[in-house]
Amino acid sequence: MKISGVTVGLSVSDLDRSTGWYERILERGGPDLRPVDTVVEYDLGGAWLQLGLDEPRPGNTVVRFGVPDVRAERQRLIDLGIAVGELIDIPDVVAYFEFDDPDGHRLSCYTEA
Repeated sequence: MKISGVTVGLSVSDLDRSTGWYERILERGGPDLRPVDTVVEYDLGGAWLQLGLDEPRPGNTVVRFGVPDVRAERQRLIDLGIAVGELIDIPDVVAYFEFDDPDGHRLSCYTEA
């Protein structure tokens, strides 16, 4: 896998409250990206922090790997016998899929549009 970036995704129960909190501690005036209404992202220089509206649960963190071609990477993992989720394509923003490691940790690969 040729990784071109890393995004750490955190589930939050109140996106507005969490966005304000992270913007204070990161000293930011707003998110760098808002791909959909329930997600904000911050470019941390070498990695991204993604906050997504969902019920927070311990272990609900997602590690996302940026790859040059998400479709080819998905097929490569399928060929290795790894169960992967469907490809989600948000036109002009990102395409991604998710999968779990042997211990149930959620991973994801994405390619930005």
